[in-house]
Amino acid sequence: MVSQSQAHWPTVPISARDVDGPLFFTDDEWTLVRAATARIIPTDYDPGAAEADVVRFLDRFLSGDFVYASATGDGFLEIRGKEAEAWQARIRHRQSVYREGLAALKALSLDKYAKDFHELSDDEQDALLVETSGRPKPRHVQLHDDEIFNSGEGGPPPTNQPVSDAGLGFFDMLVAHTRQGFYADPVYGGNKNFVGWRVIGFDGPKSLADTVAGRYTTTDYMIMGATWPYPQSPRVQRFGR
Repeated sequence: MVSQSQAHWPTVPISARDVDGPLFFTDDEWTLVRAATARIIPTDYDPGAAEADVVRFLDRFLSGDFVYASATGDGFLEIRGKEAEAWQARIRHRQSVYREGLAALKALSLDKYAKDFHELSDDEQDALLVETSGRPKPRHVQLHDDEIFNSGEGGPPPTNQPVSDAGLGFFDMLVAHTRQGFYADPVYGGNKNFVGWRVIGFDGPKSLADTVAGRYTTTDYMIMGATWPYPQSPRVQRFGR
């Protein structure tokens, strides 16, 4: 959603951000992030974070430029004034979290295995990420159709950003941003060729312009018949047709 103040910001063509290589990461950091995100959403019978180019999403996000895609989807709003100052303060904190976290992960890899992280086996990489997170590796989760999809239950859809990255440590921030990069609109640098959407069977809009103009709706993905507690909300959010 573009606010009234944002509507007056100039638009920067998407080509200004569509460059080869990193804008924020060093080459070594880019390689490390690509390997680490590939273990958070690994490639198996479906593409993972590597194929979705999640590292590019993260790099563009941390570069601190061009935060909001324009309504047409062919550029970014160049934020100014207080909004720009607030964003820069936010992004500087996240930049420092990544710089320190990546340096620590690299040092841990060299200390444990005398190799860089991307040179390790999957199991070795997982072991380092477990140590970095301070928690056990999550178990495999299996969704059962009868329990989940045919329950007839539902509720309000989540907000666009249900989990904030404010206050997160390096590993948790990396996981949150990996998910965002895998599923976000490709205009932000990740979800290359709509890989993330195709994995979950979501056709998605071809551009942000389709969503803004109302040419695209997620009605077909809602749980039909579910009770919606806010009758004043738009029809598409009430799980109805």
